[in-house]
Amino acid sequence: MTAHRNLGFVAAAATLLAAAPLSVIFERWTWLVQAAIVVAVVAGAAALSRLARAPLWGQVLAMLAGLTLALTWVFPGGTEFFAFVPTPATFAHFGDLLNASLPDMRSYGVQVPDVDSLLFLAVLGIGAVAIVVDVLTVGLRRPALAGLPMLAIYSVPVAVYVDSVPATPFVVGACGYLWLLVTDNVDRVRRFGRRFTGEGRDVDVWEASPLAAAGRRLAVVGVALAVALPLVVPGMTGGLMDAVGNGTGTGDGRPGQGGSPGRIDLFAALSGQLNQSEVTELVKVSTNEPAPFYLRFGVADELRPDGFRVRVPTGKPANRNLPDPVERGGRGVERQRYRASVEVSKNLNMPLLPIYAEPVKTEDVSGNWLYDTNLQIVFSNRDNARGKRYSFDYVRSTFSPAALRAAPSLPADDAVLRQQTATPFVAGVNQLVNKLVKGRTNDYDKVRAIYDYFSVENGFTYSLSTKGGTSGDDITDFLATKVGFCQQYAAAMAWLVRSAGIPARVAFGFSNGSNSGNGAYVLTNRNLHAWTEVYFGGIGWVPFDATPAASIVGSVRSSWAPDTDAPEEVTPLPGSTAAPGGADPSAGPKDPDRLDKDADQGLAVGDNGPTRQNPVWPWWVAGALALLVLLAVPALRRSALRRRRRARATVPAATTLAAVPGQRGEAREIVVGVDADRARADAHAAWDELIDTLVDFHVRVDRTETPRTTAERLAREALVEDAGAVTGVRLLGRAEERARYARDPLTGEELYPALRSVRGALAARADRRTRLLAALLPPSVLLRWRTALTDRSARLVTTTGQVRQRLLRWNPRRLLAGRPAR
Repeated sequence: MTAHRNLGFVAAAATLLAAAPLSVIFERWTWLVQAAIVVAVVAGAAALSRLARAPLWGQVLAMLAGLTLALTWVFPGGTEFFAFVPTPATFAHFGDLLNASLPDMRSYGVQVPDVDSLLFLAVLGIGAVAIVVDVLTVGLRRPALAGLPMLAIYSVPVAVYVDSVPATPFVVGACGYLWLLVTDNVDRVRRFGRRFTGEGRDVDVWEASPLAAAGRRLAVVGVALAVALPLVVPGMTGGLMDAVGNGTGTGDGRPGQGGSPGRIDLFAALSGQLNQSEVTELVKVSTNEPAPFYLRFGVADELRPDGFRVRVPTGKPANRNLPDPVERGGRGVERQRYRASVEVSKNLNMPLLPIYAEPVKTEDVSGNWLYDTNLQIVFSNRDNARGKRYSFDYVRSTFSPAALRAAPSLPADDAVLRQQTATPFVAGVNQLVNKLVKGRTNDYDKVRAIYDYFSVENGFTYSLSTKGGTSGDDITDFLATKVGFCQQYAAAMAWLVRSAGIPARVAFGFSNGSNSGNGAYVLTNRNLHAWTEVYFGGIGWVPFDATPAASIVGSVRSSWAPDTDAPEEVTPLPGSTAAPGGADPSAGPKDPDRLDKDADQGLAVGDNGPTRQNPVWPWWVAGALALLVLLAVPALRRSALRRRRRARATVPAATTLAAVPGQRGEAREIVVGVDADRARADAHAAWDELIDTLVDFHVRVDRTETPRTTAERLAREALVEDAGAVTGVRLLGRAEERARYARDPLTGEELYPALRSVRGALAARADRRTRLLAALLPPSVLLRWRTALTDRSARLVTTTGQVRQRLLRWNPRRLLAGRPAR
């Protein structure tokens, strides 16, 4: 049983080591702490079930029960009994976490913050793998097969990581697997009792045979090759996990390269965060541009029947030379270079860096960040923007309406035209587009006709109370009701522009926030925004914001895309102008002129910002206190038992006193006799305490010895340097011997001082670890509990067998077989 228990704990530890690759997915180590708790509880439940000699199916049920209790304590739903006993509402809470994990997997990239749904999914998977590994290793004695579920954990980061997974976590997991195999091998060899070497020499310690040593060497070499080979051979670091593309935006568009920004559903994040009432600071940006446009970080350019989706970006390191768009300037197009510095707060957690469009140089950006020249975004598959500080140079492009009208239409075989104009067929949308662009001969006039359509004069109003979808049906509903928010305005315009045969996409970023002077802006969740970008031949991507300017805090309008709802003509700046009230408090959501509109409060990608949740620390404190109480139970039990025995042993002799009348009538006490039963009980209590003390200090106890023999052995081996302890142990041995075999027990001796002297001598002889265990986890108490549990389990097995035999007497087959044939 001891070997099985040790093998089970090694299997649990190997499972945790196999989960090491998950460290590249999560941002913090919370998952490891929670997984360690769950795996420890599962291993403890397995050990207890094997101690009770439960069958394999009983062990599995015990481990499942332990997994459930551990998950209930680590992920409480608030309806549990005693903080760890689940209720039906607890399982409903678990179901909600699993349901929430699916959209969260699409919304977060590497590295994932501490999101309860994703943590629950990871810890649940590790706990399930721990059960399977324990069953294969201990129950079925097939530890080699345990590598399959352990490999399943390692496959998770491999599946979601665009680049290759680092080698170090794989080495850690492989060491855990090798440890499991070696432990099983040692356990199998030691079953034979005395060990033999390959040469046949009889020895008392195990020595590896040449075959076993060769097997270990092959295993180590195999793991080393598995780790080193992908690092040495060119082209094996990415493999099939890489997205197809060369930085031109022509990737395969697979929605989910794990850590890739393609996992982030920016529309879903936008819809989920627009109604938050609290203001959260997300970004601080300083720029020398007098009137900057929107700070952007994401693009959705893949249109499907269910709406716009984020394409998996591809690119080159952002800290190297970036393309300079100044060289592409022409008549009517002005491009000027500026510089900006960005400080991202800890409330913004996403694998995308906020930048202005068309960056040409970056500083303080590591090689983990890549730049997609087509999407014009900086992204990472291994890092996130939280807490980052960086600077960059960028080019601000401004366009005159005449230059956009003169832009040539793209040829039919142009890659951008084919990719960015594909739209699902929606009859209502196509009819509206044909009506709007009728008679327009150039792309800009077509885009302006669609852009001008989203105006208050045409009945469009801004509201956050509508459903925020971007599919064909949702766009049709928006065009019919004409009530929506920035997400629907941007997606609807991009859809209509694409239907007109002009490339368009949806961009995400920040509108201009409060200006603290010297070009420094503070951007909050109220500034998060979505708008449309249209591609013109020979010019590139040009922004159009169809959302009503009065509804967006920090909105910016330009000469080529003016505010169509402005009451009078506004003279623009050379490139663009801020919309009326862009930074004016009167343009906020409390403006009397906008009582029918809501302020666009933006999205928070990754974190939920200041969303307040119930504090977790009381649960951890309660769990820590419960754990301390649980660990203190053996020590308390030992202390109580010692006090009870000491109360008996402090009485030197048990005498019976009686009062008889004297000659003058006064009463006087006389000794009638000694209470032999109590004297024997006192001697037995003192001897039992001595035996428990020997067990606590790891002194050998031989139950076949007589008390006097045991006392003499202790005096000769363990207490030879302490004369008082030698006298005490001989007194205890003589008292126990008289109590067992003599007619009259020993009386009149103080047994407790003898016990105290023996215990002090044994404690002085023991090392620090033994003394600590004797005080905190007394082996005598643990041994007594284990013996009692074994006896009870044996009685339970016997009772179960008797009940089964009695039930077999009433087996219908046996009764029918016993009937005589007619």
